[in-house]
Amino acid sequence: MHSNEGLGSGMGSDADVDVLAQLVADAEGAADAARLAQIREVRVLAAAGVLAEKQAAGAAERVKAREMALRGIAAELAGVFVATDRTLQRRIDEARDLVENYPVTMAAWEDGRIVRGHVRVIQEIGCLVPAEERAEFERVAIERCEGETPNRVRDALRMIAERIHPRSFTERHEEAAAGRCVRVQPGPDGMSDLIATLPTVIADGIVDRLTRQAREIINARAQADAPGTPDTRADANGGSPDADTTIRDGSSFIDDARTIDQVRADVFSDLLLTGSPALDPTGTGDGDGTLGAIRAHVQVAVSALTLMGQDEGPADLAGRSPIDAATARELAGNATSWDRLLTHPVTGTVLECDAYRPTAAMVRLLRARDRHCRFPGCRQPAIRCELDHTIAASDGGPTHVCNLANLCKRHHDVKHHTRWHVRQLAGGRLVWTSPTGRVYREDAPPPLVAFTTGTPSDRRGDEAQPSGVFPPRSPGRADAPPGSAPPF
Repeated sequence: MHSNEGLGSGMGSDADVDVLAQLVADAEGAADAARLAQIREVRVLAAAGVLAEKQAAGAAERVKAREMALRGIAAELAGVFVATDRTLQRRIDEARDLVENYPVTMAAWEDGRIVRGHVRVIQEIGCLVPAEERAEFERVAIERCEGETPNRVRDALRMIAERIHPRSFTERHEEAAAGRCVRVQPGPDGMSDLIATLPTVIADGIVDRLTRQAREIINARAQADAPGTPDTRADANGGSPDADTTIRDGSSFIDDARTIDQVRADVFSDLLLTGSPALDPTGTGDGDGTLGAIRAHVQVAVSALTLMGQDEGPADLAGRSPIDAATARELAGNATSWDRLLTHPVTGTVLECDAYRPTAAMVRLLRARDRHCRFPGCRQPAIRCELDHTIAASDGGPTHVCNLANLCKRHHDVKHHTRWHVRQLAGGRLVWTSPTGRVYREDAPPPLVAFTTGTPSDRRGDEAQPSGVFPPRSPGRADAPPGSAPPF
């Protein structure tokens, strides 16, 4: 929370900025050339697939004939692309699928409205949408992609695809949940992968709890390594240790150099095998420590109609994929507290947040408003970010939602230690300016959940047209459709 003023020469001189500006211009030219080359490659590979189909036409065993023709063509092209024929055969199939089944996406790519990363996401998620609905999915998806990085739009596009699907997300989730299982996949060197196929909200909660427990262990290890730290644990007879005894001398962390992934895996094993972590640095004597009290946290946005059982659309698990309505209702029912989000009826921007504890309302509102790090292109969930004063408090910036935003540690440092600058406008909109003067607008992302105006029984009937089921469009385009209402 410091001003950018007075930063040292490490920031770079004006001459350096001029050099950077030229590099940016060169990068733009290179990006355009690369895009055209990528498009040409896709069309060449798609044409190769069509040629294989043509060569197999009229053959007695058409399926086998097409496969042999495709193998031969792939082997020919493999020498040009310096790849295996198997790889080329897969790329030919992908290219043909893209050219033939996603014409609107190809046109937008050729016009420079989207980049290769957007195309991959649209093609990957578009396979969830029935063919007769795909053109509508493409149209909405492309509008959502413009002005955003591919990693930012993935969750929104998945939510759009789920909404367009003629069967409700809840129905499909119930079928998929019947296949939940745990299995072991043997690996080399005496290791195996333990794979659990679980509902997303359960899997995400498990990883969250393991991560926070692992960080607690690593933090305790750092304290144990600090010389002269008193050992507050009781000795075997229940008495206090000598005054000169330190945690380091009696610690279980001597020579412990495990990474967070290794600690997470060890805690996971301990929990499943013993019910609680075998190593709890916060435990004292025979008493329980704090590790066992750590519980998983997930951040979910769900519409009011879904909570009331009048809509079966998916809820939004922040930073992850959608979750089914039944799970969202269960989480809301079991939660000790939850927040009501009041959103703008047109743009969907979060305007207010009701909270039980007034002292925490500001943090909760900002998490609800921002959802992720507000630096351009970053999607680190807000619950993993730091609150930053847009105008530093030392410069008179108020501690108010109009002057605060969530930034991850990496981009918090970028803001305060480089020539990047940011202004905050009404509604939580951030305007970032790069060292070369390029401007990036970051609107506060509305929750991805919304609801339809039709009856619960309406799915995709001829008369039941969805309203308010898509997120507001990207900056610079038309507002969200009227009729959308505030999600919770």
